[in-house]
Amino acid sequence: MKLSILMPVYNEQASVANAVKQALDVNYPCEIELVVVDDGSRDGTADVLAGLDDSRLNLVSHPRNRGKGAAIRTAGEHATGDYMVILDADLEYDPEDIPRLLEPVLDGRANVVYGSRSFGSHSAYSFWYVLGNKGVTTVANMIYNSYLSDLETCFKLMPLALFRSLRIRSAGFGMEAEITAKLLRQRIRPYEVPISYRARTREEGKKITWRDGVEAVWILTRERVRGGPPTPTPGRR
Repeated sequence: MKLSILMPVYNEQASVANAVKQALDVNYPCEIELVVVDDGSRDGTADVLAGLDDSRLNLVSHPRNRGKGAAIRTAGEHATGDYMVILDADLEYDPEDIPRLLEPVLDGRANVVYGSRSFGSHSAYSFWYVLGNKGVTTVANMIYNSYLSDLETCFKLMPLALFRSLRIRSAGFGMEAEITAKLLRQRIRPYEVPISYRARTREEGKKITWRDGVEAVWILTRERVRGGPPTPTPGRR
C-alpha cells in the first residue's frame, strides 16, 4: 500500500518548511509520498519549497491562487498512491496522527477514515469558530441521517480512486463539505478516530471565515436535493 499525502499551500512561508519536515519525519506503516501544491503564493513560499530535497516530495504549482479545493484537485491528479489524505501546511494538524487514521484501513475495518477534533480551550480558535463547525456538522447529520462529529476536519483519508471519482468542484474551503456530502449521499459513512489539533489565530494566518460556513451549508443542501440515485464508486465500503 502507498499513501499520498496531499498538502495545499498558500502564503505559508513561515510554516511550510516545518510542515513538510514534520510530515516526512513520521514513521508510517506504509510507503508514502508528499504532494505539495503551491497555490499561487506571493510571499516567498515558492522559494522555500524550491530549497527542499526529498525523493518522496512532489512539488506542483499554480501560477495564480485558485483556492484550497482546486489545489487538492491538482494534488490528487499528480498523486500515485493507493490511498490519499489531506494535510494542511499551517501546523494546526499533527502528521503523527496519520498512522492512527491508517489503522482501521490496514486491519480491514474501514475504507474511509476521518480525524475527529476535540475542541478545548487550548485548541479552539474562538467560540464562534467551534460553534460554526459544530453547526455545519449538525446540518449534515440531519439532512443525511448520519452521525459525524467533525465534518470540516482536514484529515480525510480514502482510496485515491474514490476521491477522484467524487469529482470535487468547489474551489475553496467548500470542498470539505462537498467531499462529505458526496460520500454520505452514496451511503459511505466515514470511520472517525480522535486526533490532536491546535488552531492558529488570524495573526498567524488563519484564513477561514463565517462565509465559508454559509457556503458549506449551501453545498450540503445542494448535494442532498440533487436528483438521481447515488452512483457507486471505487473503494466503497
